[in-house]
Amino acid sequence: MLSPKFIHILATGAFWGLAGFVIWGELGPGTVGFNIWDKLQHFGAYALLAGLATVAMQARGRWLWALGGLIAFGAALEILQGMVGRDMSFRDEIANTLGVIAGGSVGWAFWALMRAWVVEVPAGE
Repeated sequence: MLSPKFIHILATGAFWGLAGFVIWGELGPGTVGFNIWDKLQHFGAYALLAGLATVAMQARGRWLWALGGLIAFGAALEILQGMVGRDMSFRDEIANTLGVIAGGSVGWAFWALMRAWVVEVPAGE
């Protein structure tokens, strides 16, 4: 079984890698090359970010603040897009916010199940 510490380290590393990719994708010269609907890209990226942040923080402490920070991060990137010659969109921010809510919910459910499994499984198994 993967230890909570290993899951934390893995989720933290994946979060920062994905955050860099999102910054590059939103402020770079064009699309990231995926041939899918733009709003789905925004939703998916922020759902992954929120899920990874929630898992990295083990859905404890200030993880809801982290999700709020991700929503603000998405809004800031949308504003910056207008400054680098790309189109900023309120609809993209709505997709980002919905992604954060969905990803945070899935991450919370993951840790709720992990805690229940750790409590219910005998030490010898």
